[in-house]
Amino acid sequence: MVDNQEAKLNLDTGAYCTWVGKLYLKTSVPDWQENLIPIKGVKFSSASERMKPLGIIDLTLIFPHPSQCVRIKVEFVVIDNCTSNHFILGNDYLSIYGIDISNQRDRYCTIGDNKRHKFGFLNNKKEITVIKSKDKRPEKELFISEQLKEAEFNQELTEKMKEKLIDLLFKYKNAFATDKEPLGAIIGHEVDIILNVESSYPPLLRRPSYSASPRAREALEVHIKELMDLGVLRKVGYNEQVEVTTPVIITWHNGKSRMVGGFRALNTYTIPDRYPIPRIHETLTQLSQAKFITAMDALKGFNQNVLTDNSKKLLRIIVYWGIFEYLSIPFGIKNAPSHYQRMMNTIFAEELSEGWLIIYLDDIIVCSETWENHLKRLDRVLQKIVQVNKKLP
Repeated sequence: MVDNQEAKLNLDTGAYCTWVGKLYLKTSVPDWQENLIPIKGVKFSSASERMKPLGIIDLTLIFPHPSQCVRIKVEFVVIDNCTSNHFILGNDYLSIYGIDISNQRDRYCTIGDNKRHKFGFLNNKKEITVIKSKDKRPEKELFISEQLKEAEFNQELTEKMKEKLIDLLFKYKNAFATDKEPLGAIIGHEVDIILNVESSYPPLLRRPSYSASPRAREALEVHIKELMDLGVLRKVGYNEQVEVTTPVIITWHNGKSRMVGGFRALNTYTIPDRYPIPRIHETLTQLSQAKFITAMDALKGFNQNVLTDNSKKLLRIIVYWGIFEYLSIPFGIKNAPSHYQRMMNTIFAEELSEGWLIIYLDDIIVCSETWENHLKRLDRVLQKIVQVNKKLP
């Protein structure tokens, strides 16, 4: 709920800020202009166009729950030229309030430290088709009910077309995340972080751990354990040589904790990667002739990017009870988008050259003029996703 009015909210991990289009804002907050704080000289852009900000509005979001609702205060950037029918909660406030999204068996999000307090996602029954199959094998029914739980099928597809599509997805079931394998570890495209200094490293890259209160220590232990369980972190052994250490701190907001790594120094000494990120509006012309479109995105894409052994040694965090090493790219690392785009362009180089595939970071769009070609193209894309051990939500 937004200011006590029911509304749709999109938790967008790919958005760098929190925003809402003025047309949709008007449906929940009719007098929004009276509370708008104008902003000037600030530029925003989406994947497809330059956005026109009108100002900032302060709103209260209410996450309803049977046991206890959660209220948070959020500043939304109001966009003039936006037709989205959602409020967009971006990475800024997802991080501030510690909102974690689970794409496992039961899709939900948690807010802050209370991981047992789960908030489900709304399914629009008018847009989502119930997926059925004539194949009643238990493993296939389980795949449909769990791994395709959030899939959206166009209702104009015939039953025969849906059946063929489900068969294809089941053929590549290893492309989808499961409870046992929530994240992929992409093979053959390890990320190499290169510094403009050599060992022995300057003091800014060899920092001790911060002092922490008992409360912060307890929160640190929880965050570290979660990352180790996901295979994102490992504990560094006592006999291993350590040259670079980055301290982490716990920040608190409304009683909720967040672990923050101080990677500013590492980013300062990292040689920049100028690999271009595509301009989506220049490639969307590929959609003009397409009759069939499938969109996919990677689950926590950057966290699936494995680091080289040398780079892992640069991404070691230090806490009061030891040193831990990142095995994949954490958030906040310089060059992460460039690394990811280059990897995707390399994996799908042949498909991109044929002009029917669009890739923007972890977004994959397959376009076709006929259903037969569409299935063949999806087969090629899913096959490569499985080959490199990438996971889709």
